[in-house]
Amino acid sequence: YSGHAHTGVDILTACGYRVTAYCDNEKKDQNPFNLTYLGPEMEVLEKLKQYDYFIGVGNNNLLRRRIYEAVSPILGEPVNAIHPSAVISPSVKLAYGHFISANVSVNATTELGMTAVCNTGSVIEHGCIIGDFTFIAPGAVLCGDVTIGENTLVGANSVIKQGIIEGKNVIIGAGSVIVKDIPDNVKVFGNPGRIISR
Repeated sequence: YSGHAHTGVDILTACGYRVTAYCDNEKKDQNPFNLTYLGPEMEVLEKLKQYDYFIGVGNNNLLRRRIYEAVSPILGEPVNAIHPSAVISPSVKLAYGHFISANVSVNATTELGMTAVCNTGSVIEHGCIIGDFTFIAPGAVLCGDVTIGENTLVGANSVIKQGIIEGKNVIIGAGSVIVKDIPDNVKVFGNPGRIISR
C-alpha cells in the first residue's frame, strides 16, 4: 500500500469499485484513502475471500508474481484496474490483474499476460505479446508486433522498434531505444540499446 497501490485505488474508484481495505506486511502511516488495514495477505486469506482484490505492487515483477501465485489458488483471479481514459482495442486479449493507467493505448490484436502493468501514457501498438508479470513504465512505446518476455521491465520513455523480441527477466533502462532482439536475463541501456550485464 504505497505509490503504485495508491494509483491503483484511484483507478479502481474511477471504475466504480468501492475500495475498503488493504493488506501489507505492516500497517502504513500514510493512508491517503483511509482504508482499513487487514494485516499481511498470507495471514488474512480467510478475510479476503469476501472481497474482490487487486495486487498493488509496481515494478517489482517477481514480488507481484509471488503474491499472485500464493493467493490466486485460494481467492481466484484478481480484478483488472483499467483507467477510464485508457484506449484498449476490443480485439485485445486481457488476462487478469492488469494495471492499465491513464492515457495508455493498447492497439489491435495485442495480448497481455497475467498482472501486466502498463503505466501512464505508454503505447502498445498492434500485435504485441506482453508476457506475464511485466512492467511497462510511463511513456514507453512498443511499436507493432513486439514480444516482451515474462518478468521484464521496460523503462520510462523507452522505444522498442517493430518486430523486436525481448526475452524474459530483462531490464530495459529509461530512455533506451531497442533496435535488436534481446536475450533472457540481461540489462539493456542506451540509444541504441546495448547489453550492459548478464
